[in-house]
Amino acid sequence: MTAQTDDELWSAIADPSRRQVLDLLVSNGEVSASWLAGRVPFTRQAVSKHLVVLERAGLISRRKQGREVLFQVEADRLDQATRAMAELAAQWDRRLGMIKRLAETAHTENKKRNRHDG
Repeated sequence: MTAQTDDELWSAIADPSRRQVLDLLVSNGEVSASWLAGRVPFTRQAVSKHLVVLERAGLISRRKQGREVLFQVEADRLDQATRAMAELAAQWDRRLGMIKRLAETAHTENKKRNRHDG
């Protein structure tokens, strides 16, 4: 993923309302914006804006069926996002582990120093 693609992805899923829309799409398959609007505590206009952001990030797609526009999750992109989040979590785990080891080493060194200074 490119940095811009990553930014669009993180921005898209950072908003709790968008995650709610995405969760509904994951759970219910292909649905209309009107259907979604009937199941969330925000306006149809807000749903439309959230759908645009999710679509721009590649997490959902739309198709026209008659006069109705139906939205669905892009499973490959969602899998890609899940892997990216897992890798980010692993990176932070490694960083936090390194910080912990440095702190423990510093603590041990301070104890030794204090013993010798006493």
